[in-house]
Amino acid sequence: MEFRHLRYFLMLAEELHFGRAAQRLSISQPPLSLNIQQLEASIGAQLFNRNSRGVQLTEAGQAFVPAARALLAQAVQAAQDARDVAQGQAGTLQIGFAGSMLYCGLPQILARFQLAHPRLRLVLRELSSSQQLPELVGDRLDVGFVHTTRVPAGFSQLLVARQPFVACLPQGHALSGQRSLALSQLAGEALVLVSRAVSPDYHERIVQLCATAGWAPEVRHELQHWLSVVSLVSQGLGVALVPAALQQSALAGACFVPIDDLHATYDTHCLWRSDRDQQALTAFTHAVQAVTLDPDNGALGPA
Repeated sequence: MEFRHLRYFLMLAEELHFGRAAQRLSISQPPLSLNIQQLEASIGAQLFNRNSRGVQLTEAGQAFVPAARALLAQAVQAAQDARDVAQGQAGTLQIGFAGSMLYCGLPQILARFQLAHPRLRLVLRELSSSQQLPELVGDRLDVGFVHTTRVPAGFSQLLVARQPFVACLPQGHALSGQRSLALSQLAGEALVLVSRAVSPDYHERIVQLCATAGWAPEVRHELQHWLSVVSLVSQGLGVALVPAALQQSALAGACFVPIDDLHATYDTHCLWRSDRDQQALTAFTHAVQAVTLDPDNGALGPA
């Protein structure tokens, strides 16, 4: 059975006349008769009665009409779905992101993309940068938003955001009322950091920044997420250096103070496999670039 057989059957079922049906199908009558015979042979039942009075559907033919219509409709929809996926209008993208991206451009990127591509499904997975890299290499993620310069070979990258570090202090801390402070003023404080295993780049960078400022930090607590760092500081259990976007978390008990002599930045990159020929992925990276070029969202343009 072929889809051509179904089209011919439904046309003849509608016209109940070989000549008119063939004319509407833009074919001659003999090929129509042959295709109907082939369909009946395939099904194993006579679908039409043919006599001198004309053509009539048999009981089997009447029962087959709704099924034939459904099969054709499914075929048309399947073809449309395949075209939509090929053109980047449908399908699924697996997106990895570090939690701080929720305060630094990711919501704007997703909103812009879904508005333009409502049939594309985005699946979000919150993972640290070190967790995302093997997932990207193994093609279990299509796109990653990471805070690392350790980009695997064969991947393209786009600078999504660049932000300064600020001091995160408990409310009521002796330095919390200052408009800004020097990094050396935090010497002797218990430091709260993201875990080295989770974010080795920034763990090491913060330790080195403190050393450059003339003091060896006492790393009292190591946590999995930046928001956990801010939360622990808000409980009075230490101080931290955190990306400026974390100020938007508005956690009660924490305050943020700019650091005068700190020029290090917290950079976010979007990564994807360079050789991936996928229209949906191309559309998504274009949306990322459009948002990062928008000065209203606090992010910077591409690197």
